[in-house]
Amino acid sequence: MTLDVPNIKDMDQRLRDEANEPLDEIPVTEPTKKTQIIAIYGKGGIGKSFTLANLSNMMAEQGKRVLLIGCDPKSDTTSLLFGGKACPTIIETSTKKKLAGEEVQIGDVCFKRNGVFAMELGGPEVGRGCGGRGIIHGFELLEKLGFHDWDFDYVLLDFLGDVVCGGFGLPIARDMAQKVILVGSNDLQSLYVANNVCSAVEYFRKLGGNVGVAGLVINKDDGTGEAQAFAKAVNIPVLAAIPQDEELRRKSANYQIVGTNAGPWGALFGALAEAVAEAPPIRPAPLDQDGLLGLFSPEETGAGFELMPATDADMRGKFAKPRKSLEVVYDNV
Repeated sequence: MTLDVPNIKDMDQRLRDEANEPLDEIPVTEPTKKTQIIAIYGKGGIGKSFTLANLSNMMAEQGKRVLLIGCDPKSDTTSLLFGGKACPTIIETSTKKKLAGEEVQIGDVCFKRNGVFAMELGGPEVGRGCGGRGIIHGFELLEKLGFHDWDFDYVLLDFLGDVVCGGFGLPIARDMAQKVILVGSNDLQSLYVANNVCSAVEYFRKLGGNVGVAGLVINKDDGTGEAQAFAKAVNIPVLAAIPQDEELRRKSANYQIVGTNAGPWGALFGALAEAVAEAPPIRPAPLDQDGLLGLFSPEETGAGFELMPATDADMRGKFAKPRKSLEVVYDNV
C-alpha cells in the first residue's frame, strides 16, 4: 500500500493563491438607529471574553436586548456566559448541515442565557484556511440568517486585535459597526495592540470611513497608570477600570458571571454598560512607536537603546574575507 502524500510545492502554491484572493463582498446595509453594533478589540488573552460576558449580562439585566457574537477563531467568547460549555460554531455547523443537505437554523447556532443571545462564528481547522477569511464566511452566513432584520438594542462583536486586516478588520473597513471599544491593561503589548487598532480606525477614516473609538476598558488594572496615560495620549476616554483582583480571577476561571446586580461587582459593570451605550465614536490620535514606548520607563522597555548597524563582515561571520574593490585607482601622472 502506498500513501498519498501531498506535494509540498502544490500545497504551498494553494496557500499563496488563497492569500491573494480578493475579499468577498459582504452586503452591508445601514443598521437601524435603534441598534448599536459595537466591535470590541484587544490583545489575545487580555480579557475581552471576560469583559464582554459580564457586560452583556449586565446590559440584559438593565432591560436591553443583547446579541453577543464571538469573532475570534478560538471560539471562546461565549464560554464564560454558558458555564464553560462550548457553543457550536456557525462555520462548523454550516459545514455539517451542508454535507447532510440541510439548512442552518437559528436554533442550531444561537443560544441564550439570562436574556443574552450569543453565538460563535468559529474558524477553519488548523492549517486548512485563513482565520480572517473564516470570519468573512461567517458573516455571509449571518446575512443568510437575516442578521439585519433582527431586533436588538446592542450587537457586541468580539474581535482579536493582534491583527487588524482581512476579516479581522471587517467592522472598521466596511463600517459594519458604529464604534470600537478597546480592552487593554498596563502592559506594553496590550497597548501596542490597542494603538494598532487606533491606527486602523484612523486609516479608514482618511478613506471616508465613519467608525470611531468609543473608549478603553482597562482590565487587570494594577494602578500603575500606563493604560490611563495611553488613553489620554490618543484622546479616548477610559470607560472602566476593572481591578486586578483575586476574586475576579477565580470567578472567571470557574466560569462565573460577576456582571450582575446580585453581586458586589454589579455597580462597576452597570457603570460600564452605561458608558458603552453613551460614549460617542471618536477619531483617535494613534502614537508612533517612540510615543508608545514613552508611556513606560526605559528600565521596563529598553527605550533608551540605540540601534547599531550591522556590517557585511558581521553577516558573513567565519566566511568573511577581504573582497576585491571595483574602485578604479589612477596612477599619479
